[in-house]
Amino acid sequence: MRSYQRQGLSGAIESGGLALGFFVFAVFLLTPAYFVFKGSFENLTVSLVANESGWTLRNYFEIFSAGYFRYVVNSMIVCISATTLACTISLFTAYCLSRFRFRGRMFLFGAIMGGQFFPWIILVNPIFIVFARASLINSQLGLVLCYTAFITPFTVYLLVGYLTTIPKSLDEAAMIDGASRVVVVTKIILPIMWPGMVAAATFGFLQCWSEYLLALALITDNDLKTIPLGLYQYFGDVQTDWGAVMAGSVVATAPTLLLFLPLQRKLVSGLTAGATK
Repeated sequence: MRSYQRQGLSGAIESGGLALGFFVFAVFLLTPAYFVFKGSFENLTVSLVANESGWTLRNYFEIFSAGYFRYVVNSMIVCISATTLACTISLFTAYCLSRFRFRGRMFLFGAIMGGQFFPWIILVNPIFIVFARASLINSQLGLVLCYTAFITPFTVYLLVGYLTTIPKSLDEAAMIDGASRVVVVTKIILPIMWPGMVAAATFGFLQCWSEYLLALALITDNDLKTIPLGLYQYFGDVQTDWGAVMAGSVVATAPTLLLFLPLQRKLVSGLTAGATK
C-alpha cells in the first residue's frame, strides 16, 4: 500500500513539475507579445528628449492613414502566390522522389536539400543583377519567384516524408481503373495528404511573410513594399515611433493567426508524420 502511495505521490509531483514548466515556458513566450499588444494602444514616443505614454488608438489610425494596409495586401498577394506555387511544385516533385527509383535520385534529392542549407544572403547581389536584366526589379512576380525558390526545398523534404506513409497500392488501384498520374496525384493522393500540405503551406507562408532582405533588394517602389519594409520606415536615425511599430506588428501578426490557428491540428499531424519518416 505504501509503495502505491509513494508512486502516486511521485507521479503527482512529476505532473506538477511538468505543468509548472509548461506554465513558465508559456509566460516566457507570451510576455513579449503582451508588451507589443499593450504598446500598440499607448501614446508612446521614444526619442532623445521625449517619452510619453497613455492609452489611445492613434497608432492604428496613423499607420493606416499612412497606407500601411497596402503593405498588408502586398504581403498577402506575394506570400499566397509563392506558397501556392511552391506547394504545387513540391507536391509533384515529392511524388516522383517517393514513388520512383531512378539513377541520380539521391543526388537530386540532396541537391534540393542543399538549397535549404545554402546561405541565401550571399546570393542577394547576383539575384539583383539577374532580375535587373530581366526587368523584374519592383515587380511582385520577381519577389514571388525568389520566395518560391526559397521555400521549396523544405516543403519537398516535408512532403516526401509524408508521402512515404501513403501506400503505393492506392496509386496502382487507381491506375488499373484508368487514372493517369496527374489524376492519381490530384484526386487520390492530395486529399489524403492534406495535413502534410497544410504543414508545408504554413511553413512557406510564414517564411515569406517575415522575409526582409530579398524584399529590400528587389522592391523600392513604395506601392509594392511588403510588411517588413513598411515597418522599417518607422525607425529613424534620431526618433523611432515605437507606438506605430508595435501597432504595425500587431496588424502583421493578425492575418497569420486568423489563417493558421484553425488549422493547427492538421499542422501538428503533418509535421509529425513528415518527421518520423
